Amino acid sequence: MQYDDIPEAIQTFVDATNAGDSEAFAGAFTADAYLNDWGREYTGRDGVRRWDGTDNIGKQSHFEVVGIEQGDRPDSYVLTVRVSGNGFNGTSPLAFELRDGLISSLRIS
Repeated sequence: MQYDDIPEAIQTFVDATNAGDSEAFAGAFTADAYLNDWGREYTGRDGVRRWDGTDNIGKQSHFEVVGIEQGDRPDSYVLTVRVSGNGFNGTSPLAFELRDGLISSLRIS
């Protein structure tokens, strides 16, 4: 299913994961990005790359978008995805904050 209202950086996050493109994945984030995966914290693009290697593309994750809604602040969104691969499998909400067209924060809970 395709959603027309997904911001470009979030669409890149999904597409890069599904294509196994780690460089495009990291490039969707700001240089000072913050990622929180159930309390495990990562900062900057290097942190995002570490998480990607251990928990995302490194686990051959695949995302199917279930829906997206506006968050409680401007430039914030909650993307619901169905995840499959060799790591977590199931449906999960991903809370994004964007800045300057890139992902500045991602919280997975």
